[in-house]
Amino acid sequence: MDTKYEALFTPWKVGNVEIKNRIVLCPMGGTSLFGWMELTGCHFDKEAAKFFLDRANNNVGLIIPGIAPLRDTLWGKWLWQNEKMFDDLKEFMDEIHKTGAKVFIQLTAGMGRSWAITDHIAPLHKNPLLRAIVKPVIDTSYQLASPSPLPSRWDPSITTPEMTVEQIHEIIDAFAKTAALCKKAGVDGVEVHAVHEGYLLDQFTLKYTNHRTDDYGGSFENRYRFPVEVVKAIKESCGEDFPVSLRYSVQSKVKDFRVGALPGEEFKEIGRDLEESEKAAKYLQDAGYDMLNADNGTYDSWYWAHPPMYMPQNCNLEDVAHIKQFVDIPVVCAGRMEPEVGARAIAEGCIDAMGVARQFLADGQWVTKLMEDRLEEIRPCICCHNGCFNFASYKGHANDQDFFDTCGLARCALDPQTMQSRKYKVKPARIPRRMVVIGGGIGGMEAALLLSKRGHKVTLYEKSQQLGGVFLAAAAPSFKEKDRALIAWYRREIARSEVEVKLGVEVTDLSQVSADEIIIATGAAPNTLPLPGAEKGIQAVDYLMGKQEVGDHVTIIGGGLTGCEIAYDLCLMGKHPTIVEMKEDLIPVRGVCLANSSYLRDYFKANKIPVHLETSLVEIQDDGVLVKDRNGMQFKIAGDSVILSVGYKPQPLAPAGKNIHIIGDASKVGNLRTVIWQAWDICMNL
Repeated sequence: MDTKYEALFTPWKVGNVEIKNRIVLCPMGGTSLFGWMELTGCHFDKEAAKFFLDRANNNVGLIIPGIAPLRDTLWGKWLWQNEKMFDDLKEFMDEIHKTGAKVFIQLTAGMGRSWAITDHIAPLHKNPLLRAIVKPVIDTSYQLASPSPLPSRWDPSITTPEMTVEQIHEIIDAFAKTAALCKKAGVDGVEVHAVHEGYLLDQFTLKYTNHRTDDYGGSFENRYRFPVEVVKAIKESCGEDFPVSLRYSVQSKVKDFRVGALPGEEFKEIGRDLEESEKAAKYLQDAGYDMLNADNGTYDSWYWAHPPMYMPQNCNLEDVAHIKQFVDIPVVCAGRMEPEVGARAIAEGCIDAMGVARQFLADGQWVTKLMEDRLEEIRPCICCHNGCFNFASYKGHANDQDFFDTCGLARCALDPQTMQSRKYKVKPARIPRRMVVIGGGIGGMEAALLLSKRGHKVTLYEKSQQLGGVFLAAAAPSFKEKDRALIAWYRREIARSEVEVKLGVEVTDLSQVSADEIIIATGAAPNTLPLPGAEKGIQAVDYLMGKQEVGDHVTIIGGGLTGCEIAYDLCLMGKHPTIVEMKEDLIPVRGVCLANSSYLRDYFKANKIPVHLETSLVEIQDDGVLVKDRNGMQFKIAGDSVILSVGYKPQPLAPAGKNIHIIGDASKVGNLRTVIWQAWDICMNL
């Protein structure tokens, strides 16, 4: 192991519990050992247990599973009432401890206004009759209950009900009872969720979300009373020596409801600022908390706690290191942490441990690979959130997520086996055969690798001189360093495999190849616009691949994800983009997490980037574009260049048929998750 990582692999303590190294697997929604949204109610989740046991066997020090609501989301049963679940937990803990890892179970008071109410559930809540009918199954008023009547983060037309004092006391009691059962099961500690990310306990602590006039609102002490009473109840139930961690946001980074503050932006904080945080951290430590598991942000500034690729790496380290000066308990920092930076911060005493979450989804063996100097084998997380947390929200849609995804958080776009091991498996082929894959993009490479692992003889054809396909264009912007690392990872994996690669060979007719099965992964072609002057526009893929340059003032037609990322990259270059989008909002699509989309929307708003919604292109002219707004009024936008980002259409080489299979964008335009998962869906069965 490189000596620069040595500080990560030194022991440390939380209370009296010694942890073998300073790598913390941070909690992620969907990884609760007590299930999440099962129709039968919460139970011991064997898939999550398998996930954690695998990571424990790969040298993680401390594991903190995802939030376990103290009261089941469906049916409303309290966790402490399910004793069988804790018997199963004890068996799991016996296995975990054999690896040397430790486990803290994260328990949540709830979400309040941050509850990600979906498009399907929102109408039920808004209708009093329907709300009453579904209450025995899902009590939306309880799930949304907040310190005060507040606008829902996801649907501001919903005003959350105010939580009663009786409900507060029920939750405190449930923390104590559930923590005691966790301790009895052999769990090493619990984590209280959370004075963090704008969840329920955090809402109580923040002035802009707590307008109460009773003992749980008003003064600093009253606002922090709820989390203080929680830890005292746990300590009374479990003993002073039983560790209690707190998920903690150093700063809220919020300018207004649903408006966050960007890195480096000057703004007026309406949530917890650094001065209050210095006092709060010490106050919470003195109340009994044994560790702060820290980062920044709330759901109003969600990109701090769930940083997309636009956020700087190690984005929370400066604030977390600052707050460590005011406490004597261990402090963990999470948020796009790089091992080298984390190790240096630990060695310098700035933090006590490095928190990592989604990298464990993309590659469960990354710690082992780090220790064994196999860094090039680590599949990088690209911060897309497509598989793990794709809560999409845009105008007219609260949370446009289907029930399949709501029930299955913490899966991975890049590795279908993550949290889906029963569905996706690498099984040796019953009869090895000759396989041809046409197209060397991500889908083609994934298909070729999987088929080869199963024992087939695979030939991969790519018409260009390099592997990567259209993802080369997607990875071109300056902030896409992880995308470029992913392409490099695929190329290395292909080189290490038995796959035969034929670069610079374009297959135009299937008669050119001989195989038992043919996978067509030829991608998609850009849409064209039948409008005057369309030939003067630059296709997004051509711009991204450097085939055509642009001037200083650029109009981008299409405010989807690609168009917005191009606009963002142009801003970083010092150019002046204008976005034209036909729909009511930017990035109005399912599958793009609000953490990602809200960063771009907030960035354009903060930097006064012109955005014309519900506006369509009429004509591209030599010195700009003519567009039409929703009222039919035409106006001109002057500029030097026009980039067309108006979507793609599948471009399969041939239709599907017997022994001919179409995957990825050649089948239906999607994202990396749809491309990779479809490759597995087909290739597992060949």
